[in-house]
Amino acid sequence: MREQIIERVLLEANHINSTHDTIRKTAKIYGISKSTVHNDMAVKLKNIDGQLFVQTRKILQENFEEKHIRGGNATKEKYAKLDVENEA
Repeated sequence: MREQIIERVLLEANHINSTHDTIRKTAKIYGISKSTVHNDMAVKLKNIDGQLFVQTRKILQENFEEKHIRGGNATKEKYAKLDVENEA
């Protein structure tokens, strides 16, 4: 694997571990596609650093389990904001 790719994968993994960001947010920060981040975390990281892979996988699993709650809260806030605007 090219050195540049290894550095990118480790940078992404360390970012996710330190901030608990989602794949989508990490992709936006680094200017790459979420498919690339997902592939980096699911396939490439395992071959580069097994221990870091396990830690990162745990965080990504937590994010996956919470995504329906985040989506519901975002929708609730959206309509609450619309109600406030319509009252004014």
